[in-house]
Amino acid sequence: MRIQRRTLGKLAAGAAVGVAAPAIAQNKPFTIGFSMNLTGPLAPNGKAALLASQIWESDINAKGGLLGRPVKLVYYDDQSNPSTVPGLYTKLIDVDKVDIVASSYATNMVAPAMPIVMQHDRTFFALLGLAVNSEFHYKRYFSMVPTGGPRPKEAFAEGFFEVAAAQTPKPMTVAMCGADAEFPRNAMDGARSVIKRLGLKVVYDKTYPPTTSDYTPVVRAIAATNPDIFLACSYPADTVGLIRASHEVGFKPKIYGGGMVGLQATAIKTQLGPLLNGIVVYDFWLPWAGFASDAGREFVKKYQAKSADAGVDLLGYYLPPFAYARMELIEQAVKGVGSTDDAKLAEYMRKNTFKTVVGDVTFNEDGEWSKSQVMAVQFQGVSGNGVDQFKDPKTEVILWPTEYKTGNIIYPYDPKK
Repeated sequence: MRIQRRTLGKLAAGAAVGVAAPAIAQNKPFTIGFSMNLTGPLAPNGKAALLASQIWESDINAKGGLLGRPVKLVYYDDQSNPSTVPGLYTKLIDVDKVDIVASSYATNMVAPAMPIVMQHDRTFFALLGLAVNSEFHYKRYFSMVPTGGPRPKEAFAEGFFEVAAAQTPKPMTVAMCGADAEFPRNAMDGARSVIKRLGLKVVYDKTYPPTTSDYTPVVRAIAATNPDIFLACSYPADTVGLIRASHEVGFKPKIYGGGMVGLQATAIKTQLGPLLNGIVVYDFWLPWAGFASDAGREFVKKYQAKSADAGVDLLGYYLPPFAYARMELIEQAVKGVGSTDDAKLAEYMRKNTFKTVVGDVTFNEDGEWSKSQVMAVQFQGVSGNGVDQFKDPKTEVILWPTEYKTGNIIYPYDPKK
């Protein structure tokens, strides 16, 4: 099961493998350890995150490594299975004795690593974990994910419901569903808070087993409540299943989408094609977003030059910039402290602003971003299943926050537009 210094299939050919500069070649490697979803349902995103991390590995080694040592990524395939995570992190810390401990991708994979990391008092650099630390309040946890501010659980739903509430007449009834797993539960908790604040009425609020394969009964039960608004908090396989089932049964609420993970991935966009039209969903980073920087766009170009040969997400808008930025955090913290002392690293992380390809980042008490930066977007005018159309800002229109708005919503939801 071990996957160290190599990747699966084409990934090895496309990934940037760090080559130590002559001045650091003889030194003991500086190791950064993590598990990653290289097989299983989260693998499309996990492989893209790994490639982004390897690009940083190559970049940092070209500059002389860290603390005068060549950087080496030490990673294992967690198979997108939370039950594998504790054992892998025990090995990374106790056997491999990695210098820095980082997480896999996704809330469901970050959470089971937390007890192991906490037992060892290690500083933990997480990747796209939603409010994982809300139960632990561990002082050495820091999450590279733009869900932040005082209410990070609300970030996936806030823009979606703000857009819905701005329509005339205001849609009032909400049906909500999600898998019975860590991320959907957290996201649905946040959605309930937003629903209450906006004075909306919930007519359906249930979870389904993560092993669900047929979503038609779920969608039929939701459609029977005739909601104005449908919010799903789902992972990629669920997302595709819910959308296809909705089209099959003709489920058309006035606004559809919300916290659907997977619709940000190029492979799923091209798979669903026109079925995306009209869906309003969250997104984290797009090259045409007002907050996107030249550094971010340059990173994406570098990633895209390798993505096809690596067999990963071709565009890399969603996860890769944050995976690379997570490594930038580690780089800046280690250089700032001048060592790998976990207590000093955590203190430095709390007190400083970090310059990254996704912008300037600071952290709050629970290790979340101090300020949320999540968009609500709508797919419009998608035709066929080609990739290039998703490079066009007109196919993924930013609706919220208003300062980054690039177009108007098509309302009510009509999958034919």
